[in-house]
Amino acid sequence: MQNASPAIQSTSPYFDEARSAEVVNARMSDEASPRLREVMSVLVRHLHAAIKEIEPTHEEWFSAIRFLTETGQMCTDWRQEYILLSDILGVSMLVDAINHRRPSGATPNTILGPFYVADAPAYRNGENICLDGKGEPMVVEGRVTDIEGNPIRNAKLEVWQTNDGGFYDVQQKGIQPDSNLRGVFSSDAEGRYWFKSVKPRHYPIPSDGPVGKLLGAMGRHPNRAAHLHFIVTAPGFDPVITHIFTPDCPYLGEDAVFGVKRELIAEFNQIDDPEAAKRVGLSSPFWSVSWDFTLAACGKPMRAVP
Repeated sequence: MQNASPAIQSTSPYFDEARSAEVVNARMSDEASPRLREVMSVLVRHLHAAIKEIEPTHEEWFSAIRFLTETGQMCTDWRQEYILLSDILGVSMLVDAINHRRPSGATPNTILGPFYVADAPAYRNGENICLDGKGEPMVVEGRVTDIEGNPIRNAKLEVWQTNDGGFYDVQQKGIQPDSNLRGVFSSDAEGRYWFKSVKPRHYPIPSDGPVGKLLGAMGRHPNRAAHLHFIVTAPGFDPVITHIFTPDCPYLGEDAVFGVKRELIAEFNQIDDPEAAKRVGLSSPFWSVSWDFTLAACGKPMRAVP
């Protein structure tokens, strides 16, 4: 049988291996929105390119389908296994980075995480968010400023973290007090804030589902580096959703969800001074953390991406 001419091959609606992505994308109707056409065209091109590079067997492909099926079956009202999959592949962090490019000097974003709770208790500066007294005492202080270094008054700082055992309060109902290690503070006229807490600890993401099995199969652990969560907001400024990380955590360079950025690693200094501890209302020794947040005004030019 003679082969079809190159012109006919290039416009044929029939499937062939060489033009597989083009054939699939050509089926999209003009009724689809321009953005959907763009997104699906890119996804189809890259998916077909990956399949051609991998050349999976039928059994390997059905194993992938079974994995996705089990991932969906693991999702509930309180657990989103697909978000976890996005996290461990670094996609959540990449989407966040694309959507939060900021001017040089502004505090960078990182992912929100699943344990944020709205309407946490409001505290005055200097109060302690550790309600059960367990853990290594710590004081956190700093300023909230704009790019030029001017103080931002009445900025809202929401903070939450794990306890010394690596658990959030919502994971241990009846064990930890409600709203333990979470609270809301406001910066003063000089942009300053400070509060007392305990040193956070690393912890594992949920690893009892298909995503956890995938991590194990890849030889990866499920641990997140120790951190404090913050959301910092002020009228006229781009909100910041971020963490600050302890520099001594063994998982700092291999955070399971790729949440660590070099600029977000803080200094945690241990102070063994009874008089200094007395001044801040803590026992000695205690940890001292100084961390400033720099907010970019809404509409400021984004940081260039190489």
